[in-house]
Amino acid sequence: MPTQARWKLVLGSAADANNAVPLPPDYGRMDDVLTALYDGDKTERKAGGLGGSAPRVSRWLGDIREFFPTDVVAVMQQDAMTRLGLNQLLLEPEILRTVQADVHLVGTLLSLSRVMPQKAKVTAREVVTKVVRDLEKKLANPLRQAVQGALSRAVRNPRPRYHEIDWGATIKANLRHYQAAHKTVIPERLVGFGRRGQALKEIVLCVDQSGSMASSVVYAGVFGAVLASLKAVKTHMVVFDTAVVNLSDNLRDPVDLLFGVQLGGGTDINLALTYCQQLITRPTDTILVLVTDLYEGGNEREMIKRAAALKSSGVNLVVLLALSDDGAPSFDRRVAEQLAALSIPSFACTPARFPDLMAAAIQGQKLEA
Repeated sequence: MPTQARWKLVLGSAADANNAVPLPPDYGRMDDVLTALYDGDKTERKAGGLGGSAPRVSRWLGDIREFFPTDVVAVMQQDAMTRLGLNQLLLEPEILRTVQADVHLVGTLLSLSRVMPQKAKVTAREVVTKVVRDLEKKLANPLRQAVQGALSRAVRNPRPRYHEIDWGATIKANLRHYQAAHKTVIPERLVGFGRRGQALKEIVLCVDQSGSMASSVVYAGVFGAVLASLKAVKTHMVVFDTAVVNLSDNLRDPVDLLFGVQLGGGTDINLALTYCQQLITRPTDTILVLVTDLYEGGNEREMIKRAAALKSSGVNLVVLLALSDDGAPSFDRRVAEQLAALSIPSFACTPARFPDLMAAAIQGQKLEA
C-alpha cells in the first residue's frame, strides 16, 4: 500500500477531505471500520458509526477479524466496549457469538452478569467456558508440576523409617557412592517421603473483585481450580469488594466459580484479611496470596495491622498487584511501601510466571527479588 494511503488510514478520512488519496476497495472498508471506532467525538461516533444496531455491530466485529491480526482485534474490541457503548449490545446472544473470546471479554461478561437477560446468559456461559477451558489447557500442567515438585522438595524426611524411604530419590541422591565391585549403591543418606494423611500446605487465594481487577479474577479462578485438584494442597478461594464471599466450594469448576463473582463495587481489604485470618489453622504451613491493587476503601490503618499480624504468625503473605498480561498495573504505591517495610512483597505477576511464584513460596524462598 502507498505511504500516503497508510497515513490516510492512520489520520482518518477527515485528513483528506478532498479525497486526493484514493483507497483500494478493501482498504476503504478498513477505513470505515477504523472511522466507526476512532473518528470524531462520542456523539459523532454513535451517530455515524455503529450506533445501536445489532446487525451493524455484528458486521463490524466480523470486519475487524478479517482486516487485523488477533492481538489488534482484542485491543479494538476493548476500545469498542468503552468508546461505542458495546457493553449493552453484548447482552444480545447474536452479538456474543460474533466476538473473539478472550480474558477481557470474560471480564466484561462477568461484570454484566447481574443485568444480563436470561436469553443471553446461556451464550455468555458458552463464551466463558471456551476461554476458561483454553486457559486450563495452557496453564494447568505447568502449575501442577511446579507445585508438586516444590512440595516434594520442601517436605523430604531426612530420617525415615524403613517403610517411609523414597527409594528412587535415595538412589539418585547416592549415585556417587556406587560400588562397581558389588554392583550396588551405598545409601549414605536416606531420603524419605513427607507427611501423609493431611494437606502439606494450605493456600488461600484472596481476590479483589472490583471492576479494575477483572482479568486477575479470571486467571485466579483458573489457578484456584487447578490447585484444588491437588490432594497435597488445601485451597481456599475468597473474593471481596465491600463484602466477602467464600467460593471454595465452587473450585471443582472454574466456570461456576467465575459466575459466582460479582465484578464491580468498592474495596475493603481489611475485611477480606480479617475473614482469611479466621480460615487459617496452620499459619506456618499457609500461603496467602492477596490479589489487589491496594486501593483500600475501608480502614487502611487496620488493614496494615492485620497484614502485620498475619505475617508475624508465620503466614507467607504475598500481594499480587495484578495477575494478568495487561502490563504495568495501577496501584497504591504508598500502601505497597508500608507492606514492604513489613517484608510483605508486592508485585505484578503474569500467568506464565505464577507456577514459579507458587513453587518459590512453598519452598520458603524470599520473593522480594
